[in-house]
Amino acid sequence: MAMNPFRLRILTLEESFYEGDVDSLIAPGADGYFGVLAHHAPMLAALRPGKLLVRERDSIENVYAVSGGFLEVSDNSVTLLADAIESAADIDLTRAEQAKQRALERISSRRGDVDIARAEAALTRALNRVAVYHSWTSG
Repeated sequence: MAMNPFRLRILTLEESFYEGDVDSLIAPGADGYFGVLAHHAPMLAALRPGKLLVRERDSIENVYAVSGGFLEVSDNSVTLLADAIESAADIDLTRAEQAKQRALERISSRRGDVDIARAEAALTRALNRVAVYHSWTSG
């Protein structure tokens, strides 16, 4: 069954990451996951680190690791401003695991020069990338 499309734009500070017509998306909101279909009511939502699922017009599902940001729905269009975003297919699992280990070491070091909040944020990003990669590869 064909769905009605809406326009999706995903932006970061560095680039216009994605732009196209899509059928649906599921995003990690600050209060839990939520979905968007065509003609959704206007809204603004804060995003937390998690998996972003985008279903394109040809029923292809794209999976992304998003590290947070904001999403706006208006006039049958969605704009997602991501702190950082990466396609599950582009995640380097070894690098993500190494980032996780470095963050854990910083947190457990108890050194006075370690910014714990920054290390915890790095840990959250690394754990999210690992989880999104594994959910994508397990089908």
